[in-house]
Parts: sequence; structure tokens; C-alpha cells
Amino acid sequence: MLNRVVVTGLGVVSPIGNDLSTFWDSLLAGKSGVGPVTHFDLDSFPTPFTTRIAAEVKNFDPLPFIDKKEVRKMDIFIQYAIAAAKMAIADAKLDLEKEDLDEVGVYIGSGIGGMNTIESNARLLQERGPKRVSPFFIPMLIANMASGQVSIQTGAKGPNSASVTACSSGTHSIGEAFRILQRGEASVMITGGTEATVTPLSFAGFCSAHAMSTRNDDPQRASRPFDKERDGFVMGEGSGILVLETLEHALARGANIIAEMVGYGMTADAHHLTAPAPEGEGARRSMIRAMKDANLEPTEVDYINAHGTSTDLNDKFETMAIKGAFGNHAYKLAVSSTKSMTGHLLGAAGGVEAIVLAKTIQDQVIPATINYEFPDPECDLDYVPNEARRANVRVALSNSLGFGGHNATIVMKAFEEV
Repeated sequence: MLNRVVVTGLGVVSPIGNDLSTFWDSLLAGKSGVGPVTHFDLDSFPTPFTTRIAAEVKNFDPLPFIDKKEVRKMDIFIQYAIAAAKMAIADAKLDLEKEDLDEVGVYIGSGIGGMNTIESNARLLQERGPKRVSPFFIPMLIANMASGQVSIQTGAKGPNSASVTACSSGTHSIGEAFRILQRGEASVMITGGTEATVTPLSFAGFCSAHAMSTRNDDPQRASRPFDKERDGFVMGEGSGILVLETLEHALARGANIIAEMVGYGMTADAHHLTAPAPEGEGARRSMIRAMKDANLEPTEVDYINAHGTSTDLNDKFETMAIKGAFGNHAYKLAVSSTKSMTGHLLGAAGGVEAIVLAKTIQDQVIPATINYEFPDPECDLDYVPNEARRANVRVALSNSLGFGGHNATIVMKAFEEV
């Protein structure tokens, strides 16, 4: 018999807040984290056809979480993950000194890894030669090192891995951590996603692909999922980390249970490098698998945190996928995209949006899709436009859809001790 799995701790570093309360308050207030790029100089990028905006993390200080000497050995995506993980552990009131650390695991995904490290050391190689490349170059850039460093920093010696599935990385990592706990291979998992790719090379690549919004003169209204005037995603950064536990372990230590995780589904589009499968059929199958895994009927789902990237095909096809998975109930669901406020955090998106699921269930309030001004006839569901909404949310679902055709869905519900 599979173990029940519950959420007991949440930690976040984001463009709208570097702690849980600030992040959640900002979401409910409809605050946008998008603004002009400050992380690097855009002077060499042509205008007006290049994106000049992003949802950057502001005023992040790693020193409350990481020793100063260690910070220099870590790319920023690792620093974000450690900070969010330590906040999640504190939120869970999990005293690791009292835990069997063989029973505590880590599973944190990143879509790209240490892009800042790659670019800075490539410049050193070209300008000053190979001897100037950091001896920490490789362990700073590899995407698994967020999981590795969180393990080192916390002493967690249980199952440890990382999903690298583009924008689905965070959700896949949470889903796999859920499976580990269900099977009894650990009692606690620290899990989620992290990303830090607001860099010249990342921007150049996405600009060349014409994937990002160029609403540079109005950045806070640039990310507008499901709106007819959407023109591309806005890149974000940060980390979202959850503490998951077996129900038995959580009850034994008297933990505060935020929500129960009950389902996980994943599929492949087998279609295209970057474009979603026609009519979102891969996302549809992912949602159906997750609901089946949770032993839930479509009519039991109250809210979907959509992938909702503010790109033409994603929003249209995800809407079609929801209709395909839920039938007539699709029109009774609340569907919102918090990327309208946070931007698209790529591999961290699933971690941050899983936190949104848990908080929505805990507080019974659904964050809005802001910047929803011009309805699109092809996107005709209830997207919770512009203002957060009080609602009875017992069951909630989150989608993450990544380049390469990776689809992942998780399901949470209100905890009931039965």
C-alpha cells in the first residue's frame, strides 16, 4: 500500500518576494515583478525588436543562508535553491538534528543550470586564457548541483536527484519526490525547482527565437496569459521549494499540514522541439494521468494553475487541453496563470507554482491572471481575471509544459485525516 504524502513547508525566492509571506501577499495583490533588465547591459542588443524586460529577483542576499566563502563556489541558481530550501525547512519546523538523515532526500530540478557561470568563464577563457577559468566551473554550472548543494548544506543523505526537463523540471522533480515518499524510500523530501537565466546569452537565444514579449515600454503589462494581445513570455528567475513528508512521519512529529499531494502525471508530445502538440493533446493526457493517479473524477477539480506562458500557441493549446481533459466541467473550473506576475521561471516555474497550489488550498483564495484585458475567442475559460478570488478550493492541479515535449501535472487537495 502506498504512503500518503503531505506538504508541510514552503520556501520561495521570486521576482515578487524573497520570502513566502511577501510572495503570497504580492500575488494576491496582483503585483507584477516585471521591469527593465538590470542584471546585464543591453546596449549591444538592437531595438526595438529585442526584449529588454524581465522578471528579476530583487535585493537577494545569500549570506543569511550560506557562508560567504561558499557563496563564491556557487552559481546564483544554486544560491536561490539553498535559500528557498532553508526557508521551507524552517516553515515546516523540521529539526534536522532530530531526524534520521538517511530518510531525508532532495530532488530539485533546473532547466538550464549555471548559465551565469558558463558565460562569465567563457569570457575569461577568451580574454585571459584557460588558466583563468575557475576550478569550480563545472560544479558551479551543472544542473544537478542545486540538489547536491542543498544536501551538503542540510546533511540530507536520502534519495538525491534532479530532473532536467526544461520548463517542466520543477514539476517533474516534485512528482518524482512524491513517488519516492509513496514507495517508502524516504520519510522527507526537499523538492522543487530553481533557475537563474537572465543573462546575455539566454536573452540572445530567446530573442532570436522570437519567443519573448517586446512590450518594453509597458513591462508590468507584458506578461498577459490568455489575453488576445499577448506577444510572448517574460523571462523570470528564482526558486520554489517544498518540504514533502509521508503522512505517518508528519503526524508523528506534530507537523502543520498545509495540503496533501495526491496525483502526478507525465507525458511526451513526440512532436516538435519547442512547439506544443496540436490541440495540447500531450498536456491533456498528462492531466488525465494525474487525475487517474489521484483517483479523482474531473468534476472534483476546483482550480488549475495553468502553465499559461503568454505565448500564442501555449495558451490556445493549453485551453484546448483543459477542455479535452475536463469536458463540460472545464467551464466551471477556475484557471489562472501566476506567470502574469512572476514571469516564466523556466525550470523553477513548477516549484513556485506548486507553492501557489498549496497556499490556494490553505487560504481558500485563488490568485488572478493579471493583465487580462482583451478576451481571445480561442481562450474562453474562466481565467480569474485581474483580481484574486475567494473560493472553495478542495482540489487543485498544476501544469508544466517544457521544450522537447515534456508535460507534467501534479494534484493537491485539502488534507483530511481519515
